Amino acid sequence: MITKHFLIAFLIFTAVANAQFVKKHGQLKVVGTQLTDHSGEPIMLRGMSFGWHSFWPRFYNEEAVAWLKKDFKCNIVRAAMGIEVGNRHYMDEPEFSTKTLKAVVDGAIKSDIYVIIDWHSHNVNLEAAKVFFDEMSKTYGHTPNVIYEIFNEPDDETWPEVKAYSEEIIKVIRKNDPDNIILVGCPRWDQDIHLPAADPIKGFDNLMYTVHFYAATHGKELRDRTDAALATGLPVFISECAGMEATGDGPLDYNAWQEYIDWMEAKGLSWLTWSVSDKDETCSILNKSASSKGNWKQKDLKDSGMKIREYLRKYNSLKK
Repeated sequence: MITKHFLIAFLIFTAVANAQFVKKHGQLKVVGTQLTDHSGEPIMLRGMSFGWHSFWPRFYNEEAVAWLKKDFKCNIVRAAMGIEVGNRHYMDEPEFSTKTLKAVVDGAIKSDIYVIIDWHSHNVNLEAAKVFFDEMSKTYGHTPNVIYEIFNEPDDETWPEVKAYSEEIIKVIRKNDPDNIILVGCPRWDQDIHLPAADPIKGFDNLMYTVHFYAATHGKELRDRTDAALATGLPVFISECAGMEATGDGPLDYNAWQEYIDWMEAKGLSWLTWSVSDKDETCSILNKSASSKGNWKQKDLKDSGMKIREYLRKYNSLKK
């Protein structure tokens, strides 16, 4: 028989374990195709990506991060720093952009969850990226919380172009940070994962390759392509996904989204959903009424926000 005191102690233990996620799992590493924690145990990260900082800087604060951990049960967030587009993007205002991104990174460290530093661009900006990632890896290379995403969604670039760019940025990061995970994009908005599978980057550890999907547009063929890449030994990380069309708008396809969720769970693939923002589109999870600092009520959440909250609370509670 479970006594009342045992139940209380168990609930306290569970709460503490959840509150100390990075303290529990520590330095991440890649073993084969699997993301693992410091002890070599497989780990799945599930969370939310913030929208472009250059459009929604108001959500880039430690309170919003803390709310995503507390209420959505995120164990990871993604700070998507806009590079060329938006009102105050990195190429125009690097100091503002870096400061805004750091608010989320520092908030994640304070909340003891993982965080992706996302160079959110569709184009090669090699010299600017080298400066930025040199600073980020010097600043955060000592903490196991950080993951670097060095090129969000290359569009028209070839894999040889993306590969050459990525190798240069990886060298910059590894001078300062030998251990933390680095995420590498692939052509056609992170769809052509078969290209790095056929010609992966060599000579570096703890690299993973990103696939992005929008369930109402991308069907089983993308999952099949990703399965084939995994079969070659290529580690995959789903750093952006959602349940509507690839435009970010249109109706949610709940059945297709659930198929992707089931697939990621079966494959042990970490995933983050797009996005913490309040644009008038399906993929922005918040209404204009939402506070900048979390504490969101049901009226503040769009349908996509309510559904992803349901998913994260379910799956991050089932598996630690």
